[in-house]
Amino acid sequence: MQYNTVLKLGMAALLSVMMVACASNDAEESTAVTPATTNNANASGAGNAGGLSAAEIAARDAALAKKIFYFEFDKSDLSAEDRDALVHHANDLKANPSKNIRLEGHADERGTREYNLALGERRAQSIERYLQVQGVSAGQMETVSYGEEMPADSGTSEASYSKNRRVEMK
Repeated sequence: MQYNTVLKLGMAALLSVMMVACASNDAEESTAVTPATTNNANASGAGNAGGLSAAEIAARDAALAKKIFYFEFDKSDLSAEDRDALVHHANDLKANPSKNIRLEGHADERGTREYNLALGERRAQSIERYLQVQGVSAGQMETVSYGEEMPADSGTSEASYSKNRRVEMK
């Protein structure tokens, strides 16, 4: 149990250090290349990539393409992979202060309607809090919970349920 807590604290510290290091690159990048052309310019090798390698640019673009975050049964904890992707989303939102997102929380059909609405809200809020810790303005985000009302998969198998335990970033 203590090892798990230490590991989580270590990951949070590492992410904080990475964010501080990336903050100066984001400022340089946003002044050298307009946000609308950053992805295309960097992908083609033109423009200022902020010192990022082609692999780092590909990883960033892949992380920004991730718009659905899945959760374990009855949980609202973020996975390490989700946290990594959200760091890139946070950098993008900070570089584009006029950009807004809506975090839509969902749950599978197990549990009462009220419980699932609350669980969907907790899931959306966990992403919102993580982005705020990364420096994203609360005014750029909105959370909403649909509970079990908008399933991605209407089946009743565990595979179907796992697709419904999600937050969609729009």
